[in-house]
Amino acid sequence: MATERYNPRVSEPRWQKVWSERKLFETKNDDPRPKYYVLEMFPYPSGRIHMGHVRNYTMGDVVARYKRATGHNVLHPMGWDAFGLPAENAARDNKVNPRDWTYANIETMKGQLKTMGLSLDWAREFATCDPSYYKHQQKMFLDFWKAGLVERKSAKVNWDPVDMTVLANEQVIEGRGWRSGAPVEQRDLTQWFFKISSMSQDLLGGLDTLERWPEKVRLMQQNWIGRSEGLLIRWPLAAETAPQGETELEVYTTRPDTIFGASFMAIAADHPLARKAAATNSELAAFCEECRRMGTSVAALETAEKKGFDTGIRVVHPFDESWTLPVYVANFVLMDYGTGAIFGCPSGDQRDLDFANKYGLPVVPVVMPEGADAATFQIIDEAYVDDGVMINSRFLDGMKPEAAFDKVAQRLEKIPSGNRPMAERKVQFRLRDWLISRQRYWGCPIPVIHCAACGSLPVSDEQLPIELPMDVSFDKPGNPLDHHSDWKHVACPQCGGAAERDTDTMDTFVDSSWYFARFTDPWNTERPTTLAYVDGKDGWLPVNQYIGGVEHAILHLLYSRFFARAMKATGHLNAVEEPFEGLFTQGMVVHETYKGSGGFVTPAEIRVEDGGGTRQATLIATGEKLVIGPIEKMSKSKKNVVDPDDIIASYGADTARWFMLSDSPPDRDVIWTEAGVEGAHRFVQRLWRLVSGAAPLLGDVRPVTARTGEAVAVSRAAHKTVKAVGEDIEKLAFNKAVARLYELTNVLQAPLAAVAEGKADPSVAGAAREALEFLIVMIAPMMPHLAEECWVALAGSEAGLAGERAWPAYDAALVVDDQFTYPVQINGKKRGDLTIARDADQAAVERAALDLDVVTKALDGKAPRKVIVVLRRIVNVVV
Repeated sequence: MATERYNPRVSEPRWQKVWSERKLFETKNDDPRPKYYVLEMFPYPSGRIHMGHVRNYTMGDVVARYKRATGHNVLHPMGWDAFGLPAENAARDNKVNPRDWTYANIETMKGQLKTMGLSLDWAREFATCDPSYYKHQQKMFLDFWKAGLVERKSAKVNWDPVDMTVLANEQVIEGRGWRSGAPVEQRDLTQWFFKISSMSQDLLGGLDTLERWPEKVRLMQQNWIGRSEGLLIRWPLAAETAPQGETELEVYTTRPDTIFGASFMAIAADHPLARKAAATNSELAAFCEECRRMGTSVAALETAEKKGFDTGIRVVHPFDESWTLPVYVANFVLMDYGTGAIFGCPSGDQRDLDFANKYGLPVVPVVMPEGADAATFQIIDEAYVDDGVMINSRFLDGMKPEAAFDKVAQRLEKIPSGNRPMAERKVQFRLRDWLISRQRYWGCPIPVIHCAACGSLPVSDEQLPIELPMDVSFDKPGNPLDHHSDWKHVACPQCGGAAERDTDTMDTFVDSSWYFARFTDPWNTERPTTLAYVDGKDGWLPVNQYIGGVEHAILHLLYSRFFARAMKATGHLNAVEEPFEGLFTQGMVVHETYKGSGGFVTPAEIRVEDGGGTRQATLIATGEKLVIGPIEKMSKSKKNVVDPDDIIASYGADTARWFMLSDSPPDRDVIWTEAGVEGAHRFVQRLWRLVSGAAPLLGDVRPVTARTGEAVAVSRAAHKTVKAVGEDIEKLAFNKAVARLYELTNVLQAPLAAVAEGKADPSVAGAAREALEFLIVMIAPMMPHLAEECWVALAGSEAGLAGERAWPAYDAALVVDDQFTYPVQINGKKRGDLTIARDADQAAVERAALDLDVVTKALDGKAPRKVIVVLRRIVNVVV
């Protein structure tokens, strides 16, 4: 029977309206069902959603809808990471207010997200730039300060002298500001810090409890925290070379075993020793200034040419008073790391070797591979960084590096240096305190008042939130808050004298470090979140499933983990320390690129034709032949972006969702292709034809689980699929779940055709009805609009919503696999498979294997030399 095509343009808005009117996805905190909190990383309101958003939010939505179907009270909220530099740049460039620009973008993107049919609780929506949100952030800042988790101190920053603002390391490009192009200066500014380093060991240890996090993310965080066990060595300065008052140079090293391979010391340009030496050496002073103009990121330090300046100062080797080493100022050493000084062992570190070769410094091998000849082993252009045995190291020779470490430590710990030992064992962390001060307008104001007489004072709780002024000008360089006299100048809350507000705003990472907690109770005006204590948890927390890009694997997740601990320490959480119980990082959406004489062009502007195996892209407007480039991450610069609105308008949201879930494993990149989307859309239509065609035949048929006869195959396939798809969604293996739903659809074609022709056993109709109901409920998390349409067609408009149906219960007896597939080898190489009853004995398996075509061809009429059968493992035929 012919049926009309499924029309998503009509269907999808209708069902979205029904869900909204019924408030289907609004979550009650007092619902007694088991709680489940699924959260995708919330978006920055840039103006448009992209296909990465579609993939991310579809994955979270499948989990949320599935968990509702399995009887959970699901929290699935959405909000906006709304502060940040882009809004300020838009204000400066387009003469608009950052608030107006931000909220206009939010409205646009919210409308786009709604067309995707996401089961979001919009009643909990907020933007981080809402004063009602950052009021609580300001309160927590003050509570953290009171608890000793906030500190104000002088720090070195990247300063753009044209834009008059601090730049993040990533915003310094080849020593220049990313926006102004001006040479960046290193300045000392008084800044606010969160003392995340005080929790280094706790943050490191907590990674062991995160069993549902990707191993690669845990490793990235472990490396960022960077725990190391080493030795702090106090190298004596050669008195005749030392600046007045200086007697030693402290160096932290994790490789004291290589101390006899040391050939130079390197210190940061801002090391006290460097500053003293530069005071009487203009060339050194100029070199130090050059170092200060470099970016301070790890990438900048590793890629920059390694430069040094010999200060003339020398240190005395701890084990040999006659041996002195030069002290260089080096551009790859920073005061923020360790003691701001290193000893260079060129034979064991490639950076040190390159430096030594450049400046003609000695290279003494001190570790060689086991079995090598110490007399001939040498290092020239490549450092030896592997394990081995000690050489050229006096009393350490022949030892393994680990034993040599302990021997050096034991000896130096016994040598006095003033009233302290020359060395002491020390655990050190790479993690540095979190600098949160930003000299920008569009951010959360820091609730502090500075008085010349009374110092820095907290704003009282009653005055929170300290809101941003709306009447600001971006005509002058720098921070508009500095130029806003009425907002900046206030009375001191302690003495009543003239005082000033802190004009810095908080790093936007602060805004996103606790939003997950605010979603649990966004209406609470007294507290950031609810303190309801349930089963050892703080109400909804921790988030059961968090989903987002791996680009946030370090900072955002680390800062959120710090915030959860700080909130617990200050009474804002009861028990939670780890905010995200499960984490999933999805791959990117990628697309091939197209380039013509005028540069890159978008997929919407081109036509691709495939003729004789050769693909040719053509610019539709002019007919120009284009070059098809590599597949890359969708980006505005390469113009290989696909607008979600265009896809939804052409194919519907369910097609976009289905394609995103089906094309590849969710942790890998998905290649967006027109053919792939069209294939997904064909399945939508096929499924609609299957259900709408069967509905009249099965309308009065009662669903039945068949356990015997012709219908059992239908029931077995349906129940197996229910079990497998549920398990796949639990593991976020969406592409596998999709494949199983394709298979079940294929299985149902024949029995439904037999029912239509009147050729099927009566029990088949009942089994097919049950299987179709199962299929509709299983596609509902993935293609919710189509599921609603199919449910009405099959069950009628009085049967409720597909989105409210419980996940089907499968019959355990039907999902037990009574068959086993043996890999069949011929002479030890796999040549085929044999599927046979699981309980078949050895003789039956052997007979069936010898009947396989691939085996009979190999035997060519001859008897096998041997047949090896390992039950429920493998068959090997030796010919």
